[in-house]
Amino acid sequence: MSKKTLNKENLQKLGSETLAGLVMDLVQGSATLQRRARMELSAAQGPKDVAADIRKRFASLRRSTSYIDWRQQRALVKDLDGLLGAIESNIAAVDASEAFELLWSFLQLAPSIYERTDDSNGAVGGVMAEAVDLIAAIAPRLSPDPETLAERILEAVAEAGYGEFDGIIPATAEALGTDGLDHLKQITEAWAAQPPITQDLDRYAGYGFSSSPEEIAYRQKQGTRSIILADIADAQGDVDAYMARYSEEQLTYATIAPGVARRLLDAGRIEDALAIIERAKTAESAKSFRMSGDDLNKVYEECLEKLGKVVALKDHLWNAFRQNLSKRSLRKYLKLLPDFEDIDAERTALDFAETFPFIELAISFLIEWPAHERAAKVVLTRANDLDGNSYHILTTGAAALEPQYPLAATMMRRIMVQDTLDGGKSKRYRYAARHLAECQSCDASIDDYGDFPTHETFVQALKQKHGRKYGFWELVDE
Repeated sequence: MSKKTLNKENLQKLGSETLAGLVMDLVQGSATLQRRARMELSAAQGPKDVAADIRKRFASLRRSTSYIDWRQQRALVKDLDGLLGAIESNIAAVDASEAFELLWSFLQLAPSIYERTDDSNGAVGGVMAEAVDLIAAIAPRLSPDPETLAERILEAVAEAGYGEFDGIIPATAEALGTDGLDHLKQITEAWAAQPPITQDLDRYAGYGFSSSPEEIAYRQKQGTRSIILADIADAQGDVDAYMARYSEEQLTYATIAPGVARRLLDAGRIEDALAIIERAKTAESAKSFRMSGDDLNKVYEECLEKLGKVVALKDHLWNAFRQNLSKRSLRKYLKLLPDFEDIDAERTALDFAETFPFIELAISFLIEWPAHERAAKVVLTRANDLDGNSYHILTTGAAALEPQYPLAATMMRRIMVQDTLDGGKSKRYRYAARHLAECQSCDASIDDYGDFPTHETFVQALKQKHGRKYGFWELVDE
């Protein structure tokens, strides 16, 4: 390796004086790098100096009022990550209590940050979740007063408007202990029973015309109560208490039943778990619009496995495959079959997939299985059924089939080109031009187009029909 390569080993050879000069040059004009350098200097002095610098940065973030756009948000997230890293590496190892207080203050920064930026990408939320995870890591080394900690948690969760304290109860369960969890349950019930205060009413004023601020505040309280009690029940291993937060109807929801059944399974109550899942599956089958049932199916399958109901499990897996070409269900089904029987069953399944009504789903399944020859066959025999607007599936599929089945890849790309031009989708012209170029590159590999037009004939037909779409043809001629 060259002695001029920028790496740690070569830089160390420059000596401390030269490196110090380089650092000073690099941090000039960069507030972020200057903060990082000061943090490293503080770390050399000890955890107290680092903690003091972190608190100063927290205060600065709380005072800030300017809007943070997406570019500035990336720098902010990097800054927040750096603060968490400093807490973890320089403080948590030597003083868990100090680290806990700093992390708590870190989470309390959330409102001042969320109010100034759009976190639809979840970047800020991800950093907040990392802070909760770090609290969970140091919680076993904490020795707080359980009741005081329980009261802090209730206040924080009740006031959190952005979910920044989500997961704080599981994270601190060991530090709370039995006494703290019991106290948290008691004060949560008492808090939820109290009428909303003026601050709550002011917060929800003008939220809607159909509900009064009192009604909204009450619903919010009950929702928070339900979440807290569920977390406590989980921490105490009390499945019945966890279930008690839901009505009989809610226990049939595909979004709720799997979680409840999973907890029953973990508690060894397999029959109860199966009953919950079966009621939920029945309720879902009766709906005109169904939620994704993958979580329901996974827990249902585990129930059947634990109960030794192999025949019922195989029937379920086969039916699940036939409904939506589930690769997971088919693989699991085949593993339950004796040797050689699985080969015939796989052939039957792939035959079924070839005739599946939704052609794009059939192609996607056969490519991912993989069964590329069958996928190419579906494309060529059912080309008229292809939907050129399904560009995610067709683009990926064409790339996968091109090496061995260039004609099938070409047909998939042609249908996307036609869909773009027929619909006048000018924003997709660049993609369509690329697809047409890919068709041309495949042309030399295709010996026989069969009943399909050659590439030259296809292009001539496009020009005759869409010759006035100059924006597209300019891209083709580039």
